[in-house]
Amino acid sequence: MSISDIRKPEWLKIKLNTNEQYTGLKKMMREKKLHTVCEEARCPNIHECWAVRKTATFMILGSVCTRACRFCAVQTGLPSELDWEEPERVAESVEQMGLKHVVITAVARDDLKDGGAKVFAETVRAVRRRNPFCTIEVLPSDLNGEYDNLKTLMDTRPDILNHNIETVKRLSPQVRARATYERSLEFLRRAKLMNATIPTKSSIMIGLGETKEEIMETMDDLRANNVEIMTIGQYLQPTKRHLKVQKYWSPEEFEELKNIALSKGFSHCEAGPLVRSSYHADEQVRAAKANA
Repeated sequence: MSISDIRKPEWLKIKLNTNEQYTGLKKMMREKKLHTVCEEARCPNIHECWAVRKTATFMILGSVCTRACRFCAVQTGLPSELDWEEPERVAESVEQMGLKHVVITAVARDDLKDGGAKVFAETVRAVRRRNPFCTIEVLPSDLNGEYDNLKTLMDTRPDILNHNIETVKRLSPQVRARATYERSLEFLRRAKLMNATIPTKSSIMIGLGETKEEIMETMDDLRANNVEIMTIGQYLQPTKRHLKVQKYWSPEEFEELKNIALSKGFSHCEAGPLVRSSYHADEQVRAAKANA
């Protein structure tokens, strides 16, 4: 049997919930011309988050990414002009949804000198103005690896700074585009140096051919750069042109990886077949504050 013939196991089957909460959120997003990574990245948890938990991850700076990572379903190409009204629309949506915690991410904008940091920062400020009791998690790209771009974002004092390392060091060149394993570690290290009180977080997806030992090495690298929160999820091939799944890790294996991560000093770890970077993010910010 070839790799392409591997069938999804039972534990990856999800129950769709398209209640009024889900359809209402979808309608609001379209009316406000907003994008969510939940939709663009074809997240398997969208129905749970939108219909049950009433959470969403906003994707700013447009819907077209300048990078073509081989795991990601987000459209790649030449982005549109910046929309400086977008931050206020995101803030209004957070208010209408009554969110207690919001995740703000973005496409990579390598066409911009600041990588989109100024719009990112203004979105954080806009959400805070309208939603003073809402905690904010930001999930940027590496912002071209520039110190000043990261500082622009960190100066807004998000409640959590999340930057995904995505995969183990050996596989990073074939999985990611332009981003590098070492630059992501440097990004996370610099964020902590800029403000040690802001928890940092990172995520990897497994099933791309990595070994357990390599996953543990990635944990060690993240901890060496003072990352406190980690998420581990199963890679799912979004389309036939993306990387194939090499292995479906079992729930028991994910539980073991979670326990290993906690034993290495992470304050919180979400690990499971359907876990994504923003999965149960509201619980993660509470855990980070409890361990502060």
